[in-house]
Amino acid sequence: QVQLVESGGGLVQAGGSLRLSCKASGRTFSRYGMGWFRQAPGKEREVVAGIDWSGGTTNYADSVKGRFTISRDNAKNTVYLQMNGLEPEDTAVYYCAEARRVWMAVPSTDGDFASWGQGTQVTVSS
Repeated sequence: QVQLVESGGGLVQAGGSLRLSCKASGRTFSRYGMGWFRQAPGKEREVVAGIDWSGGTTNYADSVKGRFTISRDNAKNTVYLQMNGLEPEDTAVYYCAEARRVWMAVPSTDGDFASWGQGTQVTVSS
């Protein structure tokens, strides 16, 4: 059973930046694709970004392309989400997630993931 612990959320003004981190333990991190989700109040959870097991392939939701960057450090069992140019619409709880199977191509839909962290709040003020 994998444990995923997010950190790095907070309050930031519009146009600002934050970097989220997610530390994984309990499984061989380097075999699994990872991703970041977010859920705003009253809205459905959405996939923000995904990265394959090697870090060589990524994908992004259209709403964050060009502003957010997902990366991973397999030596540290950690996946990151660098968020630049934040907008009030980015306000949400952000969750990291682990892919359902090892060696998957970059996970990109809700069904590709099997484990989630507890989330970290990101609030962007206008």
